[in-house]
Amino acid sequence: MRLAIAKWDPLRLPRARGIRSTLVLILIRRQRQSISIASLSSLKKKAMNMNSPPPPPPPQVEVDAGGRYAFNPTLKWDPHVEAYFSHAYGASHFSRISSALTKPSCYSCIRVNTLKTSTHDVNTKLLKLLFHQHQHQDPPFISQNPALHDVLYVWGTGPHHLSYHPHPGMGVPLKEVIVSRKCAEAVLRGAQIYVPGVMACSAHVEKGDKVAVSVAIEKPTDTGGLTLGITRGTVLHGTPSDIRYEDRHGLYIGEGVAFMSRTGIFRAKEGIAVEMTNRVYRLPSFNDVLEGEIFLQNLPSIVTARVLDPQPGERILDMCAAPGGKTTAIAILMKDKGEVIALDRSHNKVMDILKLADEMEIKCIKAYKLDALKSVNTSITDENEVMLEEQSVIVGEECYDLTNLQKDEKGRYLSKAVMRKRMRQMRNGPGKNNSKGGKVANSKGFAPNSFDRVLLDAPCSALGLRPRLFAAEETIDSLRRHGTYQRRMFDRAVQLVRPGGVIVYSTCTINPGENEALVRYALDTYGFLTLAPQSPKIGGPGIVGSYRIDETHTEEWLKESEAELVQRFDPVSDTDTIGFFIAKFMVGMKREA
Repeated sequence: MRLAIAKWDPLRLPRARGIRSTLVLILIRRQRQSISIASLSSLKKKAMNMNSPPPPPPPQVEVDAGGRYAFNPTLKWDPHVEAYFSHAYGASHFSRISSALTKPSCYSCIRVNTLKTSTHDVNTKLLKLLFHQHQHQDPPFISQNPALHDVLYVWGTGPHHLSYHPHPGMGVPLKEVIVSRKCAEAVLRGAQIYVPGVMACSAHVEKGDKVAVSVAIEKPTDTGGLTLGITRGTVLHGTPSDIRYEDRHGLYIGEGVAFMSRTGIFRAKEGIAVEMTNRVYRLPSFNDVLEGEIFLQNLPSIVTARVLDPQPGERILDMCAAPGGKTTAIAILMKDKGEVIALDRSHNKVMDILKLADEMEIKCIKAYKLDALKSVNTSITDENEVMLEEQSVIVGEECYDLTNLQKDEKGRYLSKAVMRKRMRQMRNGPGKNNSKGGKVANSKGFAPNSFDRVLLDAPCSALGLRPRLFAAEETIDSLRRHGTYQRRMFDRAVQLVRPGGVIVYSTCTINPGENEALVRYALDTYGFLTLAPQSPKIGGPGIVGSYRIDETHTEEWLKESEAELVQRFDPVSDTDTIGFFIAKFMVGMKREA
C-alpha cells in the first residue's frame, strides 16, 4: 500500500476510472486527509490543464490560535508601505498576501538535471529515500506537471496543531528554546536548528531533553531603529517574567530534542543544536540528497529560465547568477552546448556557482567575479572576448585571483611570505577563516551587443520570499532605492544584448516599484524594446495604474495590454508559490535612447 501511496500522482486523476478512482479515495484516507467530491472534481479540472501549476494541496488541519503554543504570526509593515501595497492590490487582497507570506509553500519543487539522469529515475530514488525517512508513517507523495517534464513536486503537510506535553506527572513546564527569526524561517522550510540560530534557552537543558521552540522577532526602538531585544545566552525560567514571554504567544514553530546541553549550545561555533521532531509545517529535507542530480528551486525561478528560452550554441549572460540555480537551468536547456557567462560580485558566491556546475557536470558555464554595474567594457572590440584582471596567477591549470592579496586591511603591502601563505589557503580551500579561496577569475567586462540573451534576476527587496516573519525594515524610501538600482542594472543589460536578442527581467518581490515600474521605465526609455509573450505562462497578469508617492513623484505601472504580457506570481493563488515577477523583452534595432 505504501508504494501505491507514494506513486499516486494527482495529475493522472483525469484518466482514473472505476476501481482506480475508488483506490485513489482509499489512498487519500490512508494519508489522513479528507477531500470532498467537489474538491476532487476541482483537482481534476486543474490537472487537465497542461500548463497548470501543481494542484493545490488537500485541506490541512488548522493550528489552534487560541493557546500559547500556537503559530499564528502577523506581519507588521511600515504604515506608508502598507498604504502603498493596499493601493496596488486592494486592502483585502494585500491582507491575504501578508498572511500567506508568513507560511511556507506546502510542497518542495525539485528540478532534475536531465544531463545526468531522468525524471523517472530521480522519482524512483526519491520514493526509496522518503520510505526510509518515514518508516513509521505515511511518506509524502510526489507529483509531476506534464508541462514541466523535468520538475517534481514533493508534498508536505501543515499547518499542524501543536500539542506540547509537560513532563508526565511532574507539572513541570516543557523547557524552551528561542531562535532568531532567520533561523525560524529556515526551520519552517524543513531545516534543523543550528547553533548560531539559538538566542536563549531554559536553564539546565541537557542533551536529549524535549524543548518547545519559539521565535524572537525584531521590534522598533525609540530611536527609529530595530532590535531583537535578546542577548544571546539569556536564561529562560518558564515564567511570565521571562523576556518576550507574552510576545512569544502565537510564535511557536514546533518541538524538538536538544542535541547539546545548554553549555554546549552557547560554546560551540557550529553543529545541530536542536533536532525538530514536531513541526507546524512538515516538509521533507533534501540537504545533501542526490547531489548533482537535483536542485531544490522555487517554481517561478524554474519558469524564468524557460521563459528566457535559451538555444544550443548561443551566448547567454546571467548578470546576477548566485547561487547558480537559474544558471544551471539555462545550461541544461541548452544541452550544455554554447556559452553561459555567470556573474557575481562576491568571490565566495562565484565559487558556489562553479561548485554547482561541477557537481552537475556542466561544462558550458563560465563564472566571473564582477559587479554587474561594471559589466560593460566599450574598449573591447571582439564581442567574444573576455578581458580578465591582470593580477592573477596560474596554479596547475587553475586561475586564482591575487587582486586582494597584496595589501592588508589598512592598505599596507604584504610581505612575500604572507602572500605565499594566502596563496596556500586559496589552493587548499576554506580554513578556519571560512575563506573559500581560489578558482575565481576577475572579469573587466564585456563588449556591447555581445550576448544573444541576457537574464537579469535583479537584487531586490525580496518581499515575496516565504515564509517571512518580519517586514518592517522596508520603507517607501528604501523601496525606491531598490528600483533606482535595478534601473541602472537594466541599462547595462540593454547595452550587452545584441539587436534581435532577448532580455528577461525577474525579481522575488511583491513591490510594483521594482516590477511594473521597471517595465514602464524600460518601454519609455528604449523605443526598440517590446514586451514579448511568455511560455510557459503560469503566473497572473501585472498591476495596472499608478501611485502618487509624494507631491513631486508619481510611480507609473502598466497599461491593460502590457499587464497580460508579464507574469506575476501571487502567494495567495493556487500555485502556492513565493511572490515573483517576470518580464520578457524583445530587442529591436538599437538607437540612442
